Amino acid sequence: MFSVAVIEDDVITLDLITDALETRLSATVYPFSRSKIAREFLLQQTPDTLQLIISDQVMKEFDGLSLLKACRSANLSVPFLLITGDPNKELVMEARKLGVSGFLAKPLEMDALAAKAKSVVQAKTKTRVS
Repeated sequence: MFSVAVIEDDVITLDLITDALETRLSATVYPFSRSKIAREFLLQQTPDTLQLIISDQVMKEFDGLSLLKACRSANLSVPFLLITGDPNKELVMEARKLGVSGFLAKPLEMDALAAKAKSVVQAKTKTRVS
């Protein structure tokens, strides 16, 4: 159906997200537990090769906002969902300024994650077709 990069430094959570997207949405998932490697991958993508990015906010090397900035600086205009356990006002405002597509609160609920992923990809697909 679509391809998604998932960046989450907690390997168990990464496996749960990957499984949820693959089984519920038949998505092709590119999972990354290291944000530095994920950043290198993301900067080589286009909206044709990648339709969604889901990233944790708090990670070593690069946090979610840094990855979002890098993607936008490289003109990678694909939906970006940010996972956070602490959605403080500054984080939300900065992420919105950078064009974040939405937030996912920890602890994650996999049905809600799959539904949100599907809706942002469908919304982006409709705007590309229009």
